Amino acid sequence: MADRDPKIMLEETETMAPPPPAAPTSDPAGKRKRGFAILGSVVLAATIVYGGYEWLFAGRYVETDNAYVAAEIAPVTALAPGTVIRVAAVDTMQVKKGDVLIELDPADARIAVAEAEAAVAQALRRVNQTVETGTALAAQVQATDADIRRKQALVGVASANLARARIDLARREALVSGGAVSGEELSSARNAFAAAQGQLTVAEADLAQARASRGSAQGQSNANAALVGGTAPAGNPDVLAAKARLERAKLDLARTVIRAPVDGIVTQRAVQVGQRVAGGTVLMTVVPLGEAHVDANFKEGQLRGVAPGQSVELTSDLYGSGVVYHGRVAGFSGSTGSAQALIPAQNATGNWIKVVQRLPVRVTLDPKELQAHPLRVGLSMTATIDTGAK
Repeated sequence: MADRDPKIMLEETETMAPPPPAAPTSDPAGKRKRGFAILGSVVLAATIVYGGYEWLFAGRYVETDNAYVAAEIAPVTALAPGTVIRVAAVDTMQVKKGDVLIELDPADARIAVAEAEAAVAQALRRVNQTVETGTALAAQVQATDADIRRKQALVGVASANLARARIDLARREALVSGGAVSGEELSSARNAFAAAQGQLTVAEADLAQARASRGSAQGQSNANAALVGGTAPAGNPDVLAAKARLERAKLDLARTVIRAPVDGIVTQRAVQVGQRVAGGTVLMTVVPLGEAHVDANFKEGQLRGVAPGQSVELTSDLYGSGVVYHGRVAGFSGSTGSAQALIPAQNATGNWIKVVQRLPVRVTLDPKELQAHPLRVGLSMTATIDTGAK
């Protein structure tokens, strides 16, 4: 082995070594095509996924965080004047409908009730007196009827006496020429005739006076009957008016105790013991949190598919996203928020810039969810409307 030629050994070694790897061939154009194809596929897939999501899900939901809790706040008003002697409610206190909130001094109201009761009794007495007066006037009318009949009889007697005196006078005047009747008899006949005429005149005057008395008595009776009205004393207008004043006095007495108009939380208390309040003064307010709703201000372009009755999911900043409220679209406001502003925007200028308007949408809430997680008026909410829900 040691005698071998080194050249021969080197050649053998080179023959036994593996051949060197071939140099890779480069194709930049093919790589770019494959890259563009992959990128196009990814873009196409993303477009299809995004379009499908928009068509199936995203396009049917509209959302806004410009939403706030609201409620129909009930003011507690003094309906009758008085002095405050007790305040049973303070701010943040939860009350039920009918709970006593404020008491006013009832002394004046009690006196007014007593006066009204006396006025009712007096009115009843007057009506009863009028009824009795009507009975007396009816009897007076009957008496005048009897007097008229008596006077009519007297007129008949006077008429008969006058006729007899006229006949006697005519007979004697016929016999005067023959001398059968003396002058004295003729004078007596004439005097009797004149007396009969006078008696008839007096009787007729008495009859006229009796008829006038009857007319006066009948008029008084009619006037009295008009006051009574053909009704029972309790139904007389004067009695009814007195009873109405009594009811008003009792109502004012009852209003000295001011009660909660609704269930809710007391806020804005503005009354103290000893304060004199007038009728119509707002003393505090009660917020009915169990009847709270949300006013969500959506952009005008978001309302194309929104309709009353659609379902709404809401979250509050107070509880976070872990508490979800479920509501319904109740309706839309009659104007945008800017139109209701104290000084509305004036766009009649040359440099007018369009501003997207927001329209308040009222959303009712589930009372059970409100009871589980109470809200407060003015809290911020995030509202999402499902425009595909009926």
